Amino acid sequence: MKNVSEVLTGNLILNLSILAWACAQVLKVLLVLITKHRWDWRHILSSGGMPSSHSAFVCACATSVGIMQGFGSVSFAIAAVVAIVVMYDASNVRRAAGEMAKILNYMMEHWQEMRPAFFSKELKELLGHTPFQVLMGGLLGVAVGTAGMFIWG
Repeated sequence: MKNVSEVLTGNLILNLSILAWACAQVLKVLLVLITKHRWDWRHILSSGGMPSSHSAFVCACATSVGIMQGFGSVSFAIAAVVAIVVMYDASNVRRAAGEMAKILNYMMEHWQEMRPAFFSKELKELLGHTPFQVLMGGLLGVAVGTAGMFIWG
């Protein structure tokens, strides 16, 4: 089989990160199918939900870098720090923004007086992740990064 690093970007670590992201996005669609018994293809490119594709992406990158260059390397340290920041943001900051969007959408829906023009569009509520969704995305990324490095690295 052709080396996966020659496909897509020409960079194995970046390709494995993209693969982990894609797996997470496909899993979102499948989980909606299983839990709600309907195909909802909007989840294929959406943020939020189970599992976290952001976490899968950065964890695949950090894992691949660690395997390729060593877990004591400067490159791994940088990748790990970025992964931690992204995962913290996904489970805290973006999640809080999603909760605020729910409250604002409720207020806009129940606004009885003349609604200002900026209330004409609902805010996106599914922005962040629960800590469990971040953990599952992270584990998916580690699995893809590890498997990909052993298969193609």
